[in-house]
Amino acid sequence: MSSSFLHPFTPPRKTEFLSIVRGEGALVFDEEGNDYIDGMASLWYVNVGHGREDVAEAIAAQAKQLAAYHTFDPFTNPPAEELAAKIAALSPFEHPRVFFGSSGSEAVDTAMKIARIAHREAGRPERQIIVSRERGYHGTNYGGTSIQGIAPNREGFGPLVPGVVNVAADDDEAMKRVFAEHGDEIAAVITEPVQGASGVWPAHDGYLSHLRDLCDTYGAYLIFDEVITAFGRLGEWFGSQFYGVTPDIITFAKAVTSGYVPLSGVILGESAMAGLEANEGFVLRTGYTYSAHPVACVAGLKCIEIQEEEGLLARATAIGERLGAGLRALQDEGLLIDVRGEGAIWGVSVPAEVDVVATRNAILEEGVIVRPVPLNHLAMCPPLVITDEQIDKIVSSIRKVLTAG
Repeated sequence: MSSSFLHPFTPPRKTEFLSIVRGEGALVFDEEGNDYIDGMASLWYVNVGHGREDVAEAIAAQAKQLAAYHTFDPFTNPPAEELAAKIAALSPFEHPRVFFGSSGSEAVDTAMKIARIAHREAGRPERQIIVSRERGYHGTNYGGTSIQGIAPNREGFGPLVPGVVNVAADDDEAMKRVFAEHGDEIAAVITEPVQGASGVWPAHDGYLSHLRDLCDTYGAYLIFDEVITAFGRLGEWFGSQFYGVTPDIITFAKAVTSGYVPLSGVILGESAMAGLEANEGFVLRTGYTYSAHPVACVAGLKCIEIQEEEGLLARATAIGERLGAGLRALQDEGLLIDVRGEGAIWGVSVPAEVDVVATRNAILEEGVIVRPVPLNHLAMCPPLVITDEQIDKIVSSIRKVLTAG
């Protein structure tokens, strides 16, 4: 089909696309009726699966009662309050507050702004630097673009947000040097517990604890960008719980509603809230028209309920064991040069001569969706309702395509 729609992360001249018209469980269907195993949960987020009538019914009921109303002072709504309380209870913090937006990009930009202004309100206005890691993907608003660790995503957009330092992804010593040189000016370090969009790179042993220690020593906030890892992807509600390291701020989006309605947020622990609450007359002058949208919040509540009732956090662990074993078998066969993953998020590297986009296309012909990450990676992040048979087909389809060469 031709398109008047300008697609994201797509060559602007391209106008022919595969139209997905329906979803059910871990499957999606195109307009010709072909089905595909959704090995990416769309873009890392459809944890409870496609086509859930229970989610659709909850959304419809809320839309009939109160479709939308803003939450700027003095207004709120019951779904927002209920979801904030639920997320706070699931989080690793004792007494957090939850700020809502619509996209992961909004959440990241908000976390950056809050980190800087919380330091200012606490009497530390010199703390402006945000430290990020190479390979990190933090959305595409100007803040997230500025702290991107994926260089092509920063190019060509003109002057970006100042006060950003990007450090080699797994270099403990490089991070130490940044703190030694700028420790009194650092507002926060931001990192994904598992770097996703660059090809799935779990934090190496001890790395997140190392960041926590540096931030504690120098007085900076630690931000975990959990847009991908939050809400069950690693077998825990948050990646911070999986790794046993508690940050000061957490961003989330994607799986909180399994994408049924856009929703994101920032969870602020006690240290960050202390800065915001330091001055009685301070007003937090940031937010969005759709912050705490009641329909989105109801979708979030329903998806969390489903994950609890259906044991999907434990299922994420089981998915990881089966998918990881299958992919490592392909590595043993010499078809892959690296396999990486935690829970239900996995990445592989293929030989340098293999075209990953062409490989993705060939795997798509087999009825399986994976994500190509140039230069030589493929990513997988299936819905948590995927069956063992469907997991095995993901692996067998990759084997068939790579064997055919």
